Amino acid sequence: MSKSFKILVFLFAVLAIVLIFINLNTGYIALDWSSFIKTDAENHQIALLRMNRVLAMLLAGISIPTSGFLLQEYFQNPLAGPSVLGITSAASLSVAFYIFFSQNIALPELLQNSFLSISAILGSLLLMLILLEISGRFPDKNMIIIFGFLISALAGAVVSILQLYADNQSLKNYILWSFGANNQVSSNQILVLGIFVIFGIFLSFKTIKPLIGNSLGNAYATSFGVNLKQLKLLIIIASSLLSASVTAFLGPILFIGIVVPHFSRMIYNPAKLWQQWILNMILGIAIMELFSVISEWSQLPINVITSLFGIPVILLMLLKNRN
Repeated sequence: MSKSFKILVFLFAVLAIVLIFINLNTGYIALDWSSFIKTDAENHQIALLRMNRVLAMLLAGISIPTSGFLLQEYFQNPLAGPSVLGITSAASLSVAFYIFFSQNIALPELLQNSFLSISAILGSLLLMLILLEISGRFPDKNMIIIFGFLISALAGAVVSILQLYADNQSLKNYILWSFGANNQVSSNQILVLGIFVIFGIFLSFKTIKPLIGNSLGNAYATSFGVNLKQLKLLIIIASSLLSASVTAFLGPILFIGIVVPHFSRMIYNPAKLWQQWILNMILGIAIMELFSVISEWSQLPINVITSLFGIPVILLMLLKNRN
C-alpha cells in the first residue's frame, strides 16, 4: 500500500470522524456528553436517537457504495448501481407488500424488523437473478441499465396500486418509510441492519480477488482459477444484502451507489480494487454523515437530499462519457 494512499485514507477517515461528531451534536437541543454516557441523564433518550442516527448513516455509507462498487466492477459499467439497476425499487416493492399486508399480524419488534429486512433482500435477490440471466442473453451490457429502468417503473406502478387500496395507517407507515427517516431508526433495527451489513461485507471481501481476474476477461479469469459461477452468486448475494437491508430500514437511498465509486476513482486513480473498496467505504461514511447533518438542518428527507446531489453528478458523468 503506497504512502500517498495511506495519507489519503487517513485524511478521509479524519473527515468522517469529524462529521460523525457534528452529526451527534446536530438537533434542536444542545446535548453534553453526560447525556450520551449516563442512562439516567435528562436527555439520554434524545442522545440515544442521535447515536442510532449516526450508526444508521455509518452502515448505509459502508453498504450502498460497496454494493454499487461490486456491480460496476462486475458489469464493467460506471452507471451500474442498486438504484439504476432496479435493485432498490425491487426492495421497495417487497417492503411495500410487507407493510401493507402485515398490519394485522402481531409480532415482537425484533422479528418485525427481521422480516422487513428479509422481504427487501428476497425481492432484490430475485431481481438480481433475473438481471444476471438477461445479461447472458444480451452482449451489450447497456441493455441491463435499460432493463433496470423498466423494472423501477414497473415497481413504482405496482406500489401506486397498493397505495390506492391500502388503509390509512398502512399508507401512512409506507410514506414515512419512503421518506428515509434516519432519525427514527431504533436500536433493534440497528442491530438487525448491522448483522446483515457485516455478512454482506464479508461476502464482498471474498469477491475482490476474483473481480480482479474478471476485469481482464472471462478467459483470463478462468485460466487463473477464478470460478465465474461462484463469483456471480457472491455478487448477487452481497450486493442484494447490502443495498436491500439499508433500503428496508432507511427507505430508498438513491444514486449514492453510483456516485461514491465514481468519486473514489476520480480521487485516486489508477488504484487496485482493494484500495478502491476501502476508499469507497470511508468516503461513503463521510458523505452519508454529511447528508444526515444537512437533513437535520433543512428538515428534508434523506432520500431527497441524495437525489438532489446524485442526479446532477450522474448527468455530468453521461456528458463526460459522451465527449
